[in-house]
Amino acid sequence: MCGIVGMVGRDHVNQDIYDALLLLQHRGQDATGIATSERNGVQHAVKKQGQVREAFRTRDMRSLLGNVGLGHVRYATKGTASAEEEAQPFYVNAPYGITLIHNGNLTNTRELTSDMTTRDRRHVNSSSDTELLLNVLASELQATTSPVDLDADRIFEAVARTHKRVEGAYAVISFIAGYGLLAFRDPFGIRPLVLGRRTTARGDDWVVTSESLVLENADYEVVREVAPGEAIFITNDGELFSRQCAESPKLMPCSFEYVYLARPDSIMNGVSVYESRLRMGEKLAATVAKHVPVSEIDVVMPIPDSARPAAMEVARFLGVEYREGFYKNRYVGRTFIMPGQAARKKSVRQKLNTMSTEFQGKKVLLVDDSIVRGTTSRQIIQMARNAGAASVTFASAAPPVRHPHVYGINMPSATELIAHGRTIPEIRDELGADHLVYQEIEDLKEAIMAGATNGTHFDDLDMSCFDGRYVTGTINDEYLGWVAETQRS
Repeated sequence: MCGIVGMVGRDHVNQDIYDALLLLQHRGQDATGIATSERNGVQHAVKKQGQVREAFRTRDMRSLLGNVGLGHVRYATKGTASAEEEAQPFYVNAPYGITLIHNGNLTNTRELTSDMTTRDRRHVNSSSDTELLLNVLASELQATTSPVDLDADRIFEAVARTHKRVEGAYAVISFIAGYGLLAFRDPFGIRPLVLGRRTTARGDDWVVTSESLVLENADYEVVREVAPGEAIFITNDGELFSRQCAESPKLMPCSFEYVYLARPDSIMNGVSVYESRLRMGEKLAATVAKHVPVSEIDVVMPIPDSARPAAMEVARFLGVEYREGFYKNRYVGRTFIMPGQAARKKSVRQKLNTMSTEFQGKKVLLVDDSIVRGTTSRQIIQMARNAGAASVTFASAAPPVRHPHVYGINMPSATELIAHGRTIPEIRDELGADHLVYQEIEDLKEAIMAGATNGTHFDDLDMSCFDGRYVTGTINDEYLGWVAETQRS
């Protein structure tokens, strides 16, 4: 999971990209980068470790000239989180000069790495799958070279050939020096990408980004989602071309975007993230009522912030008082996307503080968006007990996470998942809760898909971390074992 944005404007786009990255900071906090291109093809780039507000200085922004640009916030799922050279964007000078960012994970990196030497005759300098993707695109664009100048048809042909070579999840934004901005999405639409337009007296400004909240904040209108397998090319002068470049595209977006990753004020694939979380809460409440007597619950409390909509609906449905028992420190980042278990564990106490008066002598139902490794949940339950809770029921708005996620979320090994190989009573005992309730898989699916509007048709959802069914059809036990072993080494 990363946050990406690309813009084509009438004026310099550096400040607008910076502002967009601030809005996307929840999608990655390891590193950030901005690259821009002037009309004559001169490119500029700055990438640094850390979060957006601390990374860029005035001198950096002044150097980022150009009316075409892109930006990235990184959450490391491939490569090394601490390696600055693996921060995006990546650049290759031939053909034309291409700068690229991407959100997601490629799942055939072993084959692509071999191809770089034996087929493409290209050299990569990092373990990043983004650099591999960039070189595949560059190689395929090189293969379309002809005496005529570069045009949209040749670009779309290169994207179609790229789709045939790469596997996994990828939302991509790149620019080609002197020509314009290119964006495309994997044939399953696993990772999000939305197109927006802002009409001015001088013509249209364009934006392509991970979440719609970027558009609303900067007065862009939402044109539409970029379709699975589709490529969009916007020239330096703002002329837009689009084409479906995949042979059998299907819309199967990642369900975890709606559970946790996306901000609630975004709309993804025609579905309001906030409203989907309300529906998750309604369905979770029905499941709670089946397993826990209402007399065992005095108050319902969310684990802030992403669980708040679900918790409100649980309280409303059960007819139980809703209270806020945890205060969140806004200056600590999201613990789930922190690199390394030690950092996550340390940050839980820094991030949350209990308000003892809300817990003293009460039977509390805590609602969280999900339970992945159990590190956060275990500490939160203990914090509630230390604050005086008479009993603690814990409920997850998502089903048990029993399988690795290989499409852009850092859950590469089943052994690190608390639900893997355990029954729900066993998980409850591991966490130290009195009762533990999970969302049902079909209820989560319905909560998300029921919100589709504007003619959106879901072929399915990627729920692989819950049900072990990988929508690309290319994941097997050998691959999962290799990924887990790579993570350990």
